[in-house]
Amino acid sequence: MPADTLPVQLNREELHVVEVPPSFEATGSFDIELVNHGTSVHVHLHLDDHLSDVASIEAANHFVDGESRRFVRVSVNGAVPASGKLKIASAYGAQTRYVDIDLVEPEPEEATVEVGESLSEPQPREERASEGGGSPFGVLSDSPELVVLALGVVAVAVAATAALVVDSTVVLVGALVVLVGVLVAMYVLVAAS
Repeated sequence: MPADTLPVQLNREELHVVEVPPSFEATGSFDIELVNHGTSVHVHLHLDDHLSDVASIEAANHFVDGESRRFVRVSVNGAVPASGKLKIASAYGAQTRYVDIDLVEPEPEEATVEVGESLSEPQPREERASEGGGSPFGVLSDSPELVVLALGVVAVAVAATAALVVDSTVVLVGALVVLVGVLVAMYVLVAAS
């Protein structure tokens, strides 16, 4: 698996010695960790032409205090895969090392979702009618047939009242049309369910 940080050991065995792995692989931007085991040292970092097409270093020259560590970011902003060499020189070229860098595409991660065992069992249904269904109309909201019947009864009652009060044949015919419409709507609802 590719690493995030390239370790570079400085002055560990003797003055100006640079110790690096022969190769390094990353899936994108990464850090160079400069670990100085001795006295202060200047370090020069350079990407060859192949790598500099897809990556960049924030600065080429770095001063690393004695007995300290410093991180230098290599930003990858081009197309991968790519490969090339990173040049690391200490003390103005007293010692130079090269690391083969391979920038690879990240492996696709498998997205998994864990499902609890309780979800595989049927869930009990809530009795909405006994609770009133959470609606001001209670049972009526759970059954569209009852809603149509209730509205139909109201419509027929209004039509019948108007026919009695107005005492007109036209109003009586209108009331009968409303009654027939309610009966047809009930039939359609019952037949559909």
